[in-house]
Amino acid sequence: MKIVTWNINGIRTFKNGIKKALDSFDADIICVQETKVTRDLLDERTAIVDGYNSYFSFSRGRSGYSGVATYCKDSATPFAAEEGLTGLLTNHGEAVSCYGDLKEFSSEELQLLDNEGRAVITQHRVTGTDGPETLAILNVYCPRADPEKPERKTFKLQFYKLLQNRAEAILGAGSHVIVLGDINTSHRPIDHCDPDDIDNFEDNPARTWLNSFLCGSTDVEDKDCDKDNEDENLEILQKSLRGGQFIDTFRHFHPTRTNAFTCWSTLTGARQTNYGTRIDYIFANSSLVLQYFLAVDIMPEVEGSDHCPVWAQLRCALLPSPRCPRLCTRHMPEFVGRQQKLSRFLVKVGEQQTESNTVKDALPGSQESGEIRENLNPLGSVVGAGKKRAPEGASESSAPKGKRSKQVKTAVTKPQGSLLAFFKPKPNPVAPSRPDQSIVEQESKAEDAQVDRDGDAGGRDFSAPDRETVSVHAMREDWVVSNDTQSHTEGYSNGQNSATPIEEVGDTKKGMRPDFWKTVLHGPPPPPLCKTHQEPCVLRTVKKPGPNLGRQFFVCARPQGHASNPQARCNFFAWVDKGK
Repeated sequence: MKIVTWNINGIRTFKNGIKKALDSFDADIICVQETKVTRDLLDERTAIVDGYNSYFSFSRGRSGYSGVATYCKDSATPFAAEEGLTGLLTNHGEAVSCYGDLKEFSSEELQLLDNEGRAVITQHRVTGTDGPETLAILNVYCPRADPEKPERKTFKLQFYKLLQNRAEAILGAGSHVIVLGDINTSHRPIDHCDPDDIDNFEDNPARTWLNSFLCGSTDVEDKDCDKDNEDENLEILQKSLRGGQFIDTFRHFHPTRTNAFTCWSTLTGARQTNYGTRIDYIFANSSLVLQYFLAVDIMPEVEGSDHCPVWAQLRCALLPSPRCPRLCTRHMPEFVGRQQKLSRFLVKVGEQQTESNTVKDALPGSQESGEIRENLNPLGSVVGAGKKRAPEGASESSAPKGKRSKQVKTAVTKPQGSLLAFFKPKPNPVAPSRPDQSIVEQESKAEDAQVDRDGDAGGRDFSAPDRETVSVHAMREDWVVSNDTQSHTEGYSNGQNSATPIEEVGDTKKGMRPDFWKTVLHGPPPPPLCKTHQEPCVLRTVKKPGPNLGRQFFVCARPQGHASNPQARCNFFAWVDKGK
């Protein structure tokens, strides 16, 4: 059994397809956080993935914010699933239950704690040493404490307290429990790239909560364990545990590994220098870890988010449920019945006669009959649209006045095209070529000569010129009009019929324009060089509210890193002069 947790920082992280991304983990259960999708924006491609059943929690207050989802392979289908930690979002009988004592929370607090879509719980059956056992997986995205919003710090601590209350209640009911996701707090100084106050590091209220939630030291040297006696090893490990009821599984397997981080700042490029924190965890109750966990590790090589995945391997196998719980996205009304066979959209030949009768019985000129006719013969609706004949015995005088006018209007109006006409390639418009001036002048002179030779033109009526004369005049008039309309854009210089178009002259002027504008307009000055690396700096803007909001400054362009790292950013800083 393999489990993966990953803060994906938006469901769009799966650019190459969500199924391909899920399959790449080769895991039975994949828990993702910060999906940033609400139910009205959830599409079928994301909600229903072939080979998986998914369970979502959405933010009720803000769009594009928070949200978690759990994808389970069909071979790992849970028998119960629930959204949230309070039970207020449960409206079906397949919930996990076991809510613990909620007396210290007011009803408003409970509602707010679940409104941001931060938890999904799935309950599974696994094969244990003594038979089938129950395992509950709590997929959570814990709040971040904004230093500029004191109420968010209180909200974060309340969420921690509610999470511990629910996890311990489920554990007390006899089920194994795994709590995983983005906890948004680094536990020890070893989990932080550059702790500010190392002496008071653990005094942070969030770290104080982690100390009460997690077990104490599990460091047991190999020499104290008998490789052939698992029961004795389990007893030694259990005696070494103190504090809470859950274990940080990564530190259980890697107690002294440094630079093992799961989150980096994308704004400063800190991932290039591994200047981050470890805030993504897989917690599990102590008996589950000591009996079934085989390995836990991070995956910093997986990109696409400011976090990296964390995986855990267990020796127990999952027993799938025969049906998905009601929370599964397959049961959502907006997705039920969407997948239909292609044959439903095709019309059989034997049914065309019935469709034709329906067209005849419909009202003449109705939109419904036109749509049915186009569906039956889409090409014919375009080709034969103007060849309709009136029924026999019908005359214009027999119809009422209102209907006669409507019929005339329908006959004049251009018939509606079919849908296929929009997919036909449009012909490229050919620009009207300028007629040869010499040919026009020759024909004009020949015509004048004919008039002079006949005197009064042989009695010809100039009010009704012949077809050739009309074509010559029309061609000449069209050419003159096109020249007039394009005289300001594509005409000829000085308004004369010169053979040198203005475009050729403009090409020479365009070549001169960059030099001209360079003398008039000056670009921004080059950025300064940082003192340490002598490299061009990068321009930044202050986004934090305060007296410097909107001001620009230069800093070293290298990624953020530890001060001892020569490849990291130096401490160069310079404000941008407003006069420049």
